[in-house]
Amino acid sequence: MAEQEPERAADAAPRGAHESDLDADTEAERRRRRAQFLSELAEARELRDRVKPRRARAARMRQQMRMRTFRW
Repeated sequence: MAEQEPERAADAAPRGAHESDLDADTEAERRRRRAQFLSELAEARELRDRVKPRRARAARMRQQMRMRTFRW
């Protein structure tokens, strides 16, 4: 166990130098993937609403009822 600790410290050292660059890249990539996912999700919901109008209407009615009965 004691032998592994120096290796971990050695692995952490190179990461620290470029960590801010990697974080910025991964954050931008994560935001891009999230935007793509949300776009596809909205498109899928619109398609489902067109394919099943009765279900979409029932969902709208339920949402309106929730909004009417919501209390502060």
